Amino acid sequence: MKISIRRSRRAAIAVALGSVLALTATACGDDGSGSGGDTGADGSGKGKIVFWDNNGGVRTDIWKQVIADFEKANPDIDVEYVGIASTEYQSKVDTAIQGGGLPDVGGVGAAMIAAIAAQNALDPLDDRLAKSSLDGKLNEDMVKSLKAAGGGDGTLYSIPTSANNGVLYYRTDLFERAGLDAPTTWDSFYEAADKLTNAGKNEFGYTIRGGAGSIAQALDAMYGQSGITSFWDASGEKTTVNDPKNVAALEKYAALYKKVTPAADLNNDFTKMVAQWDSGTIGMLNHNLGSYQDHVKAFGTDKFRGIPQPAGADGKRVQVSNPVDGLGLFKSSKNKAAAWKFIEFATSHAQNSKFNESAGQVPANNDAAKDAWVSKAEPTKLAAEALSDGSTTIVQLPYYLPDWGTISKSDNEPNFQKVLLKKMSAKDFLDTLAEQLNTAQAEWNEQKG
Repeated sequence: MKISIRRSRRAAIAVALGSVLALTATACGDDGSGSGGDTGADGSGKGKIVFWDNNGGVRTDIWKQVIADFEKANPDIDVEYVGIASTEYQSKVDTAIQGGGLPDVGGVGAAMIAAIAAQNALDPLDDRLAKSSLDGKLNEDMVKSLKAAGGGDGTLYSIPTSANNGVLYYRTDLFERAGLDAPTTWDSFYEAADKLTNAGKNEFGYTIRGGAGSIAQALDAMYGQSGITSFWDASGEKTTVNDPKNVAALEKYAALYKKVTPAADLNNDFTKMVAQWDSGTIGMLNHNLGSYQDHVKAFGTDKFRGIPQPAGADGKRVQVSNPVDGLGLFKSSKNKAAAWKFIEFATSHAQNSKFNESAGQVPANNDAAKDAWVSKAEPTKLAAEALSDGSTTIVQLPYYLPDWGTISKSDNEPNFQKVLLKKMSAKDFLDTLAEQLNTAQAEWNEQKG
């Protein structure tokens, strides 16, 4: 049976609508009436703007520092900060597009650009960037990634702030005690996960992500083991997610649940997973550069390391793309001039460096990327080296599909939990995912053509 991606998206938006009316009623820089299609205005460049943080809670403190610096430098502009959890951000934006109440500026990463831009809610930023002091100062690959994710027409809808590579964190003290080498290959990863587990003592080799955000991590493990280097086959019409090699890889990965992981992992989003690893005796954690500082606070720098994802037996590493994060200007803003000043300020050398040092991510500003802290943060340094030394192939996820967010979240996260619980086979899960992706790709190709 064909699955209607558009219908599932509309249903998800409708469900989200009722849950966020209180937020969207007051969270706009003008009268709260902004919605998709509203052309807005540049305004005076002064007054109030509203900023939505797409990783509220986790990044609240550092964004408030950036905002304080901005308001000091621009005393005629006030910024209202609204922190929204990453797991709720897309639905809140969708709801505001439908019902009004979009902010002036907000976090818009590669994974969500196409879905928001398809609803005519973002202002193109190519001309503003070309006239800005930022022109030529931003990482070219990050800019290209955001343009590619925007829907296929090459328009820039978000100014990059950072890149966030996948990392395998492991407890060096636990590994040394068990006589284990660093988990640099998938074979050594599985060996360590098993050897470090003693459920009776609440000791586990690994923590798996079973809740929000689980699909991207599962795809990373699949492609990393299978060695398949493209998300689409040669025709560009059929996905490789349900290739037999990927099916076998997911079966092996999902079998870790409750065998070498806590049972609570079934509902882990990244905050629960990171907090659990930081407070317990779990050997390994897959996350990204963004949680590095959390681990430093928990362990110092001598009890853990963050290394690139494991390599295959041939020494080659395959990873799926981690979305570049950025700042978007919402079309309905009545004060775009002030909002653009904030984007420029936040991605300037000093502020972009400050933000990414706190977040542990790779700066988008080229000058910030040369600052001393980057080479001192080992996971960031190793991630950058792995991407430049020829050892790593990146499988580009289809962020450009307007329905990617729905497919990779609400449509399939519950099914992945069924796989972990052995109520659904890995093959059935991936076949379902493949059917949805192939349908979305066909619709996108038709529209593009």
